[in-house]
Amino acid sequence: MDPKNISISRFDYRLPENKIAKYPLPERDASKLLVYKKGEISSDVFKNISDHLPNGSLIIFNNTKVIGARIKFLKETGGVIEIFCLEPDARYADITSAMHQTKSVYWKCLVGGASKWRHGQILKKEIIANNKLIILSASFAEKLSDCFIIQFSWSPDNLSFAEGIHHFGITPLPPYIKREVEKSDDERYQTIYATHDGSVAAPTAGLHFTDDVFKKLSEKNIVKDFVTLHVGSGTFKPVKTETLSDHEMHAEFIEVNQTTINAIINNLERNIIAVGTTSLRTVESLYWLGLKTILFSEIDLENLTVAQWDAYELSSENISAKESLRSLLKWMKENNLTKIITKTQLLIAPSYQFRIVKILITNFHQPRSTLLLLIAAFVGDDWKKIYEYALQNDFRFLSYGDSCLLSGDNS
Repeated sequence: MDPKNISISRFDYRLPENKIAKYPLPERDASKLLVYKKGEISSDVFKNISDHLPNGSLIIFNNTKVIGARIKFLKETGGVIEIFCLEPDARYADITSAMHQTKSVYWKCLVGGASKWRHGQILKKEIIANNKLIILSASFAEKLSDCFIIQFSWSPDNLSFAEGIHHFGITPLPPYIKREVEKSDDERYQTIYATHDGSVAAPTAGLHFTDDVFKKLSEKNIVKDFVTLHVGSGTFKPVKTETLSDHEMHAEFIEVNQTTINAIINNLERNIIAVGTTSLRTVESLYWLGLKTILFSEIDLENLTVAQWDAYELSSENISAKESLRSLLKWMKENNLTKIITKTQLLIAPSYQFRIVKILITNFHQPRSTLLLLIAAFVGDDWKKIYEYALQNDFRFLSYGDSCLLSGDNS
């Protein structure tokens, strides 16, 4: 099946408002766990997830960190202008570079109340932190078709943008959580292993993990490793077109080091587990990056990205995951790179052939979303059975909701 011809109406289901979790449970690992294996469904509690995972597996997490992407400015007239930081301007090589900028930075943003923001007017916001006055300013730099380029500047100018947004920003809860952000969200809408600033949405499958769960994984010789995919607001973008051919998949920054790629190569014969759709897309993207280094031997870093339809259009016949990943490592060494930082636009939909990941830990996703398409690619039409079971058995849906464990036939 050509995924371009897939009708999104096939991936719709009724999600009542009362099934959407507005708050996390008091304990991270107390959420319910749906277990799907070889066509059978059972349920448990997340704290017992290690009981359902094979000994000696490699489990891969996305260690991105959610930034306070919403910034509210109060005008002198009393009006509020809210700026939502989407991603860095193209003048920066990656999100990490932009987050480390001092003095000023340019960012792609949505602006609530833009019509009330006069051209040339500089918005200012002040806060006292660690007994020091910090001032943040915002001004228009450019208007694009779907957003604005905003220039942020601040004092003291030795602070990084990451430090500044930590003081001024508000946790960007998803639009379907219809309530005001609370102080507890600063901690709970963040995994306990979050490290690298850059996401505007949490990799929510990881929200359930605790130190106790990690201990149990270790007791089963399940080794953990980390990749980074900075989640963009496009993750909430519904597919509004009739077929996928007219839908543009959002691109996101990924970062993976040589050590992790080697760990994946060494565990290809075992079970590689992805925690969340973001980890899965990152790991699977490595295959297509490696394949490009085979097909296009002179490719440079600027062009070594994963486009939306690469998985369906590139000739990958007889190229194994091990061969592809080894080629990627060879290319990185030849280019003196200990880690690869690039963008992936990989769209995983039914007919996609998974190259690396055999087990997926994830939450329950919105109807008509690319995330649900990924689930359908992983488990086939059984996604309907899984979601119906969850709806009938009081599972909580979406970001603060419950979890599910999806296994392949040989896992």
